[in-house]
Amino acid sequence: MQTPTNISSTFIELEEKYGAHNYHPLPVVLDRGEGVYVWDVEGKKYYDFLSAYSAVNQGHSHPKIVNALVDQAQKLALTSRAFYSSKLGEYEKKITELFGFDKVLPMNSGAEAVETALKIARKWSYEVKGITENAAKIIVCENNFHGRTTTIISFSNDPDANENYGPYTPGFVKIPYNDLESLRTVLENDSENVAAFLVEPIQGEAGVYVPDEGYLKSASELCKKHNVLFIADEVQTGIARTGKLIACHHENVQPDILILGKALSGGMYPVSAVLADDHIMNVIQPGQHGSTFGGNPLACAVAMAALDVVEEENLSEKAESLGKIFRSEMEKLIEKTDLITRVRGKGLLNAILINDTPESSTAWNLCLTLRDNGLLAKPTHGNIIRLAPPLVITEEQLLDCVQIIEKTVLEYKK
Repeated sequence: MQTPTNISSTFIELEEKYGAHNYHPLPVVLDRGEGVYVWDVEGKKYYDFLSAYSAVNQGHSHPKIVNALVDQAQKLALTSRAFYSSKLGEYEKKITELFGFDKVLPMNSGAEAVETALKIARKWSYEVKGITENAAKIIVCENNFHGRTTTIISFSNDPDANENYGPYTPGFVKIPYNDLESLRTVLENDSENVAAFLVEPIQGEAGVYVPDEGYLKSASELCKKHNVLFIADEVQTGIARTGKLIACHHENVQPDILILGKALSGGMYPVSAVLADDHIMNVIQPGQHGSTFGGNPLACAVAMAALDVVEEENLSEKAESLGKIFRSEMEKLIEKTDLITRVRGKGLLNAILINDTPESSTAWNLCLTLRDNGLLAKPTHGNIIRLAPPLVITEEQLLDCVQIIEKTVLEYKK
């Protein structure tokens, strides 16, 4: 197994010395990217099978998005929302029409967008639904990942995310994921105090957990029945990743509030968004929420180009068809080895489950060998390897990656 060269070690040591140790990166130092490929500082080429956690759905440095970034940066990057800009309204029209909502509230990061959605839901619950002030509850799912702000980690059950960060923000009710009866029970017993149900259509960070077919549809219907907002966090699953524009569309569900981020900019710039119809979004009035950079001209230009690429290159359809091929090939691999027990996912958001404990180093060591063989992936929760290439990948490239994964797995020795 390769170890970092002197060149790589220099960059790694700089991060170790001067950066906070809040990440544990795979030991590879990336310097350049194009399409489905990235290159390290020594010039070695790799397939990117993480896509910056699905931020780079359109591929690294897509020319259309790069050109939009450069052109707008040379013209006007930031005004703040103190003034109107020539790009914001155009972007707002495009994104609301594409996703089918009346209004958008533009933000920057995914966590910011989640926080924004929570604020909108609570404000709606007091001013429209009529919940007593400070009594509103939001239902969330166990093993969720919605970001790392203080409020969000308050309803996480991952000790790495929330240990020693208290006191925690109240107002959240945790139920098991993919459990309609638990949702029904909470709603039937306390719906008058519930503002919203916040859910990931697929739990990505938890290990690409795909709920039972019909779960999202039934959950949405339960929320409607009890006048509770259905909030879909599609920061990772949205923008074509799972084979539909948003994962909720697999069950023909239109959320009351939709949260987008990551690939909304093709990974070129931090852009996130919260979408809702007027009867919800209009609770936000001037001065009640904002962001210096949210909706800036540069972000708007980049996001419009990124959304154009999704439509023009049929990335949803590509993810759907290539995802089926990938899972089929992984099922064949499972028949040849005891090292992998399962593959799961939708579109090109997939994971393989390694036949070892979450505390073992097997998945990590496999990822090191995958790196040596020219493919970059990363474990999540110890014994799960998430596999999510840019959606611009071709079938030929995908099958080449399947061969790399098969070679790595079949030749692996503990």
